[in-house]
Formats: sequence, C-alpha cells, structure tokens
Amino acid sequence: ITVKSSNQDSVTAAGEEGNDPPKEEPWKTTLKTTMVDIEAGEFRGHKVSLWDLLHSHYIPEENRKELLELYEAGELTLEQVKTVVSTIVSRAAAAERAEPAAPVNEPRAEPAATEAEPTPLHGD
Repeated sequence: ITVKSSNQDSVTAAGEEGNDPPKEEPWKTTLKTTMVDIEAGEFRGHKVSLWDLLHSHYIPEENRKELLELYEAGELTLEQVKTVVSTIVSRAAAAERAEPAAPVNEPRAEPAATEAEPTPLHGD
C-alpha cells in the first residue's frame, strides 16, 4: 500500500473504506472462534473464546501483549496459547478466591507489604 504517492490514493482509500469493512487478521479470528471450557472465576460453567480470556481482567496487559505477539509471529501454537491462558486464568481466579480482601485492580490495598516483604506474583 502506498501512502500519499498521488491524488488517486486518497480516492481509492476512501472508496475501499466505504465498500468493505477492514478484514480481520486470520490469527485474531482463530482466537475469537476457539472456545475454551474453563472452570475458573466468572467463566465457570460455560465456554468462552480464547480472545475473551486473553482480554479478561485475569491476564495482565504485559502477558496479553507478549502472548499475542508470539502467537501472531507463529512462535506459539494455538494449543500452547490455550494452555498458557487457561493456566494464568485458573491461577489468578484461585488467588482471587484465596484473598478476597485484596482486589486485583487495587494495587495499593497493602502498601506496607511491598516494603516489608516481597509479595509473590500479585495481580497487578
């Protein structure tokens, strides 16, 4: 795709935009259509897409970006992504159950603990 090489490009780009919605990447479609049966947290009892699991509050943003990059690059198979995501979600949901006093989205719930003792893999 050429950018600003002629006046015709802007016309073509506008025309393409109106006629066809942008096509989704095949790897994204695969993640959105691959369903996982996971018995953890709010997903217990029903199938959910890998895409939804990846974008749930159980998966930290850094992990999500890394997994998506590795999968898109072909370095991880769909099965590997499924295994990793299921494991992270299961562990995060189990940790949530074990510590209901410290919500995942409030990292300052225990300010003294960060200085006094190292806290193993919290949800932030």
